[in-house]
Amino acid sequence: MLSTSNSNPNPRRAPVQALSELAAAYRYDPLGWAEVAFPWGEGELANSALRNWQREVLGIIRDHLASPETRFRPLRIARASGHGIGKSSLLAMVANWAMTCHVGARVLVTANTENQLRTKTSPEFAKWFRLSVSRNLFNIDTLRIACNSGPFRERWRVDFVPWSEHNTEAFAGLHNVGRIVVLIMDEASAIADSVWEVAEGALTDERTIILWLAFGNPTRNTGRFRECFRRYRSMWNVGHIDAREVEGTNKELFAEWANVYGEDSDFFRVRVRGQFPSASTMQFIPTDLVEAAAGRYLRPEQYNFAPVILACDPAWTGDDELVIVKRQGLHAEILDVMPKNDNDVWVAQKLALYETQHKASAVFVDAGYGTGIVSAGTVMGRRWHLVWGSGKPVDPGYLNRRAEMWRDMREWLRAGGAIPNDPRLIEDLIGPEILPRLDGKVALESKVEMRRRGLPSPDRADALALTFAFPVFREELSSPLSAPYPVVDTTEFDPWR
Repeated sequence: MLSTSNSNPNPRRAPVQALSELAAAYRYDPLGWAEVAFPWGEGELANSALRNWQREVLGIIRDHLASPETRFRPLRIARASGHGIGKSSLLAMVANWAMTCHVGARVLVTANTENQLRTKTSPEFAKWFRLSVSRNLFNIDTLRIACNSGPFRERWRVDFVPWSEHNTEAFAGLHNVGRIVVLIMDEASAIADSVWEVAEGALTDERTIILWLAFGNPTRNTGRFRECFRRYRSMWNVGHIDAREVEGTNKELFAEWANVYGEDSDFFRVRVRGQFPSASTMQFIPTDLVEAAAGRYLRPEQYNFAPVILACDPAWTGDDELVIVKRQGLHAEILDVMPKNDNDVWVAQKLALYETQHKASAVFVDAGYGTGIVSAGTVMGRRWHLVWGSGKPVDPGYLNRRAEMWRDMREWLRAGGAIPNDPRLIEDLIGPEILPRLDGKVALESKVEMRRRGLPSPDRADALALTFAFPVFREELSSPLSAPYPVVDTTEFDPWR
């Protein structure tokens, strides 16, 4: 423990001047601060000590700040964990270090729900601030901890802000040029993507210490917290924490769960091992099924005997994609992706070109915004088929055709379907969830409902699902469903002209 004066070696009883010296000594060392700033082994912490994983995370921050070369680069740390490991305690210690050791610190804390923020996260932070050697420096309220004196006290504070995808202004005000910004996301798995995106854009100040900590149980297979461990892994320091390996957790309870649910169950993976589930509770297509399909290779002779089916899913809004997909047997590929385009004739020309090039037996187009495309195709002599996702399903156990097509696509994946290793397609396939209904029918989450959860429209997956709209047989070339089409001379056909 650091001695700041010969007369008062205990920093927990240090006067203001000694506390100032102590804070300066640990300005870039949150691990050292956590070791000396709290009364370990006494009172409320009589049987407590810093846990090994907490030391590791605090050490990562210390090492990042130790060098002037890395100090002003944003440090992003994400940890997916089981229950009871002390993640909120660690986050509170980081906040207390930043507020005490950095004049004018700006700390913003959010969580998956406002109730979590008010009843769990905020009280845990208040506890550690009251235990800290610097407790007299701060006024502690339900949703704010503020410095009670000195310069910058209007901005020198911790704010607990409930997130809202419709009101992200609070996350855009994180600028604190030349000082320190700490953004903390507790139970980060369910925080909407839009909040992450606004926060990312706000953390751009030069010559500023920027720390972004995202912790939580990995309850969802979609969203930005999941992508910290996948698509954005190069930007984040990530890790999984198995609660069985953490000091002070309830090992007997974990053993009971393992016996009841099994160590490979999603319940145990999420609640104990800190691993993302193979499928979230309501997820329609399991992640492991999609990931296996994305890594699957098929030889042409394993699928080239099957009819070629093309599908086009037009864009609904400006943010959506217009997607054209080809499926032949167990093989699927994306032929084209483009922004929303209202020129139905131009889109129809592109679709016709692909139809001719790939000798398609059938072409399906989503009826939502595809009627003009099919009409243009009819003028060109094409016999394409509109598919109404809201239409009546063949299986009465499903609410509509869209849910039924997604069911068929899921079974196709399970049977050995191969898809391109396309991150957006993978996200689209695992994104939609099942909606509970009183009549027991299987209903798939709509695009609007997905946006409310902060997820994009699953355009690429919807296009693939359209290839399952109707059965297609290669030998039935004379049927209305797959009538022969005139051959187009592609040397003269230029839809981009």
